[in-house]
Amino acid sequence: MNWLIKCFNRSLRNKVIVASIACIFLPVTISLTLYQYFTNDAVREQAIQNANKEMKLTEEYVSKIFQDMLYIINFVQFDTRLNALLKKQAEEGFTDQSPATYEEFLEDRTVMNTIKDMTLLGEKAHVTILLKNGKAYTNYPVTDYDPLSFIDTKWFEELNGLHGYESFWVETEPTVFQAEKIANPYQISVARTLRDEQSIIYGYVIVTMFENKISAIFENSNQYEEVMLLGRDHTILSHPDQGQIGKKFPYVGYGRSAVTFINGEEYLVTTSLFENNHWRIASIIPYNQSVSNIDSVFNRVFLLLILLFAVFLVILAYLIRHMTKPLHQLTKVVKQVQAGDLHVRTHVTSEDEIGQFSLSFDHMLDRINEMINEINQTQTRKRQAELAMLQAQINPHFLFNVLNSIRLNVYKFGDQESASMISSLSKLLRMTIDVNKGMITLKEEIEIIKDYMQIMNMRQKEKATLMINVTKEAEVQLLPRFVLQPLIENSIIHGFNQNEGIIEITAYLVEQALIIKVADNGQGIPPEKLENLIEVLSQNHLLKGIETKARAGFSSIGLFNVNERLKMTFGPMASVTIVSGTGKGAKIMLAIPLEKGVINHVQGDVG
Repeated sequence: MNWLIKCFNRSLRNKVIVASIACIFLPVTISLTLYQYFTNDAVREQAIQNANKEMKLTEEYVSKIFQDMLYIINFVQFDTRLNALLKKQAEEGFTDQSPATYEEFLEDRTVMNTIKDMTLLGEKAHVTILLKNGKAYTNYPVTDYDPLSFIDTKWFEELNGLHGYESFWVETEPTVFQAEKIANPYQISVARTLRDEQSIIYGYVIVTMFENKISAIFENSNQYEEVMLLGRDHTILSHPDQGQIGKKFPYVGYGRSAVTFINGEEYLVTTSLFENNHWRIASIIPYNQSVSNIDSVFNRVFLLLILLFAVFLVILAYLIRHMTKPLHQLTKVVKQVQAGDLHVRTHVTSEDEIGQFSLSFDHMLDRINEMINEINQTQTRKRQAELAMLQAQINPHFLFNVLNSIRLNVYKFGDQESASMISSLSKLLRMTIDVNKGMITLKEEIEIIKDYMQIMNMRQKEKATLMINVTKEAEVQLLPRFVLQPLIENSIIHGFNQNEGIIEITAYLVEQALIIKVADNGQGIPPEKLENLIEVLSQNHLLKGIETKARAGFSSIGLFNVNERLKMTFGPMASVTIVSGTGKGAKIMLAIPLEKGVINHVQGDVG
């Protein structure tokens, strides 16, 4: 809303924006909204409804086949007379050599006739009853298939794990019946255990149906639709193209109906789950084919879209041309400015938006000329300042040369200790004023520390001892100059407090990181102050005025300065760690990564 108010407060811009919205965005928005309203939702909803209807019909046909198979199993299990005969036969011993009595013959004939009567109605099914004693009843010749061979199948052992009236559905496998292999290459079976009153298994019943009975149902679907039966793991169990049987169907899991992309094209995938065996029927159809009945609506919307674009495009062209015509007068002035003539002016005196723009443009040119003059003056002053700075550099070098002369005179008269002190001071001053030497090797830093120790020991009554333990690999590593001096200074002034002591510098490489330890045997850091130091060091804030302090001299660069210089030079992985206690001395470890991000667990390696 605020944007619209600001837009209307600027009339010229308002005209252009309103014209653009009216002639481009509004027709696009209206057309797309109409398209969405008339096609997208309606098409998707209609396509899903049609797919669900087709799926429901197919599901009923396939479900009828499954119900027929379960009906046979239920009849065998629950028919009182048949159960009594089967239990009796299961309790008696059976061998192929033992002759059957007349009573057994009549009983066997009754069982066989019952099985045949069960399969007279509905689809043709092969029924097998296996008893625990090895006796079998079938409604097919045993010359086609030995029913005892079911025992050797991979799935037969799983029947013993069934409970109560549970059924085991055997997924599609090659047909085992010799007379049916050519006409019916694949079969689907369902099996169940037969149990007595104590729930002890005395037999099994297996009903087998041929796969092409199901695929024949799928062939009657839409010519563009592909329907199939899927197992629990989405393996294709039945398909009009028997070459697809056994392959995986990956497009399940989107719900009952969903539109998805397959090989770059949109397809409508519909599935339906059978509760009795948890198999699915899946259908897949090109989305364009499923929505072909709404093409007429799309065509009408498309024609309307073209018409709207044409009308609004004409309006837009007219409005923009009419509103931008006065701006043509300013083109010549802009081109002259572009060519470098900053003294030209528009001199447009009208009070409308064009006049206001021209006035602002003239003021801008005036300001540019003023800024150019200011820049020229600034550059002149800058050159003068650089000249003064070069002149100022003569003073430190002059001081260094004078100290060198004093050292030679002192040494000449035999005061070697004073000469050595002046030499150390001279080296430190040289390193301080050398602005081109920001990074030095650890070996050079150690030499600076030795000179600094020599100067400090000459100031104190009791001397501090420096011990160096640095590996050759660590000596050649680069680090900012004067990074160790503040640590040595703290040890001498605060740790020893004018008393003697030992400072040990240890440096080595570990995991592509340089570890430097500075340890002293001084009076240590009180716990409160140590805690405050650790907290401030962990905040990772840049120390204000660090460059000013560095230029003031090496004695003013403190512990925080060292921490920030390491982080600024080597990144946030560089760290300073302190371990101390009252009367226990102090240990400070610098962890410097040689490559970005290599320090892992060296933070705690201060011991």
